[in-house]
Amino acid sequence: MSRTSRLFQLMQALRRLPSPATASTLAQETGVSERTLYRDIEALRGLGAVIDGAAGYGYTLIEDPHLPPLSFTDDELEALVLGLREVAAVGDPALAEGAESALLKLRARLPDRQAQQLRHAVLTAHRFDPPVPPAVDTRQLRRAMREERVIRFAYTDAKGAATARAIKPLSIVLFDRSHCLLAWCLMRRDFRMFRLDRMDRLELTAESFRPERVPLLRSYMERLRQEMAGNRACGG
Repeated sequence: MSRTSRLFQLMQALRRLPSPATASTLAQETGVSERTLYRDIEALRGLGAVIDGAAGYGYTLIEDPHLPPLSFTDDELEALVLGLREVAAVGDPALAEGAESALLKLRARLPDRQAQQLRHAVLTAHRFDPPVPPAVDTRQLRRAMREERVIRFAYTDAKGAATARAIKPLSIVLFDRSHCLLAWCLMRRDFRMFRLDRMDRLELTAESFRPERVPLLRSYMERLRQEMAGNRACGG
């Protein structure tokens, strides 16, 4: 394998593997010794790649706009187009706008042939019955999740009962026709799911729950998987 091909393969591995990727894992992916791997990391840095980490800690690739864009296979490009158009069809207004903007940016960075293919992609997404629009600012909600900050809001349940909630927001999931917030409810001391169209008066607090979001979300998703498995067993 040529050095150029090896460096390209290393870049692909850094993009694909969970971060931080250890030197031993990267060396195995590229078929070289760890000593050669360290030299290849430095070579990529010299070419302009921003790579955090060091020997013994693992490496994380930070995208660098000065690097030439990666090319995509035809199937990869169709998958990207389909995914972004699905977001435009079912996402909240901010995400739908972001998906359309991402498609334009992607087309501008592609080689001419693939840019033309993107314009006339054979796959698309359309929903005749789109989700109910959220009643709160989803940008603020996603910010709260990224920063792992407790939020407060007013909530009206399916029976019309109104409550004030303080929660640790974990993830937004599209269920059927509703965007739902998966959360740890401080009032109930348990996992709860809230429809975004029934939320009101969203407030981000200064109270942090870092670094609890990921482990809490894993626990909640495992509970949901068990509940779904139980429901299938009962129905079978």
